[in-house]
This record gives sequence, C-alpha cells and structure tokens, in this order.
Amino acid sequence: MTSVAISDLSLSFGPVEVLKSLNLEVEEGEFVVLLGPSGCGKSTLLNCIAGLLDVTAGQIFIDGKNVTWEEPKDRGIGMVFQSYALYPQMSVEKNLSFGLRVAGLPKNEIIERVSRAAEILQIEPLLKRKPGALSGGQRQRVAIGRALVRDVNVFLFDEPLSNLDAKLRTDLRVELKRLHQRLGNTMIYVTHDQIEALTLADRIAIMKDGLIQQFDSPSNIYNNPHNRFVAGFIGSPGMNFLQGALVSEAGQWFFNAEGLRVPLSDYRFVHPPQEGQAVEFGLRPEHIVVGDASTTQPVTMQVDTELVEPMGADTVLWTNVAGHALTIRTDSESNVKTGDNINIGFNTARVSIFSENGERV
Repeated sequence: MTSVAISDLSLSFGPVEVLKSLNLEVEEGEFVVLLGPSGCGKSTLLNCIAGLLDVTAGQIFIDGKNVTWEEPKDRGIGMVFQSYALYPQMSVEKNLSFGLRVAGLPKNEIIERVSRAAEILQIEPLLKRKPGALSGGQRQRVAIGRALVRDVNVFLFDEPLSNLDAKLRTDLRVELKRLHQRLGNTMIYVTHDQIEALTLADRIAIMKDGLIQQFDSPSNIYNNPHNRFVAGFIGSPGMNFLQGALVSEAGQWFFNAEGLRVPLSDYRFVHPPQEGQAVEFGLRPEHIVVGDASTTQPVTMQVDTELVEPMGADTVLWTNVAGHALTIRTDSESNVKTGDNINIGFNTARVSIFSENGERV
C-alpha cells in the first residue's frame, strides 16, 4: 500500500523553479531518504509534504487522502527538524507533551504516550531536565520523541543529525535504524550525507535541480547508477572517470582512450553500443585490486603511484595510467609507496559507462 504519493509536484519562487513536475511513491513502512547536494530541492520537497510550503502545481496524498491544501496539523505526520526546535523554558516532559495538551487529549493518554516515547528513546532519566542541560544527542532524541508522541503513520526528518559530531551521528544513525525496525512507520529522511543514506534507506531518491535522478535501493544506486551524476555523487573517494570511445574488433567491444584499451567482454550494455561512440568509463576506487591478487582479475595493467594517503582503515592511492588519473582504495596494510609502479586489476562487470549526455550505455 502506498503511504505517501506525490504527483507532478512543482514549486516556484517567482521565476525560479525549485521542484519540477516531480513524482514519488513511498510504500507503507518504508524508510526513504531524499539525498542530493545543497540546493537540489530535497528539504523543499519535505516541507511541501509537511504542508509548510504551498505548492505551485501537483498533488500530495498521505494514506490515500489528498492533503495538498490541508494544514500541517491535519496531515497525519510528525516532523523532526535540524535545529531541534525545543522550548527552552519547558522540561523535556513538557516539550514532549506540549502538542498533545494543545490538542486537548485526555491527561492519562498524554502520560501514556510520553512514557512510551521516553522508553523507546531511552530518555526517561531526562524528563525533568530542561533542554539547556542536555547534550546535542539528547536534545535530538527529545525532538524525535516529540514527533513520536503524535502517534502518526508518517515521520519526516529534515537533516536531524547534521548538527552533531561524527561519533554521535554514527550512534544516533544506528538508533534511528533500530527505531524504524521497531515501529514500522513510514519515514522520509532528508540528508546530504551519502553514508546516512546508504545505511538507513530502504530506497534512496537522488535529487538534482528539483528532479529525481534515480529512485532505487542503496545497492542499485551504488552498483548500477542510471546516469553520470548519480555515479559521481555516490562513493568516497568518488568514481574514476576516463574519457574515450567505444570500438569493436572481431565481435568484441573495447573502451579506447589515449594509450589505454580495455576489453568489455563482461560489461552489460543497457543500450546497443555504437562504433566510435564517445563515452566516459567509470570505475570505483574500491573495485580495483592491487598487487599479486590483481592477476585473478579479467583486466590487468601497471600504474605509477603519485601519492599515498593513509585513511586509517583504508589507504587511498593516487595513480596514473597512460596519462589518465586513477584513484585506488585499498586496505590499511598496503605497503605501496609514492613512486612505486604497481600491478592492478579489475572486472569490467563492475564498471559503468556513460554517453555524452550522461545516460548509462
């Protein structure tokens, strides 16, 4: 069953189109992440769903009900903001119960809902404190709890972890994943952090310039990007891109660049290739094998190491093959040094090839 459906949604501020005839369907109980660079329209889309912005055109449905022009309080959603938005003069308990008290719910039901949210989020010892006496992580738990007490089917999160330090973000990310598994509610989550997106989401909507570029599982987003933008946006370090052309010889297709020729026997073309077609050849740094193990790969070559960058758990090698820059991600035990000529290998089943217009070939 569809929980949230967006049909031909557009939003303009004067001559500026922020969202452009956008369509999206979120299934009941699904965790969907809206991911993209700053200014792509992801937070704007979330605010449209929440009713905080009036759309220019299109419709929004929540649980089958057209809520395009409904007030936020009537949409059956709970929202968690980036800035916590807690009342500083109220205790945690009163922050959690404020909306319920305004709505006129019976006192015993308010107590029950607040107690349940506090138990789920493990903030029971904090109920008598005020926000000023809480850490950033604790404040964010309270903000999430304020959404939970509403007892709705759809929760919206607008970059809720962006104000936290790296370790706390990781800890709360795991807690959010557990929270979703426990509750089973529909959750739509905005972030520009691809790690958050890949670890939290059932499906990710990659956005650019007010349009969804790909809406797919994290695995397909990573392994089968639909276009050059998605391929380049996901991954750290980013995907390597080499410019060249497709050529055929004796029934076999090759990627051909200056000083470089790569057989494509294992590559699965989405569209029939054309002789001499200009393309970009994409290869993720972590899909390149270094040293003796490279001999097991279908494609092997030698590269010159220009820079070695230790990253703790990994080591990043900045190399050059036939005048083409190539980044390689290997393990922390790598003994490669700057200036070394090393053997590398990879499987073309794992590469991505894009046409001049950026579409997957």
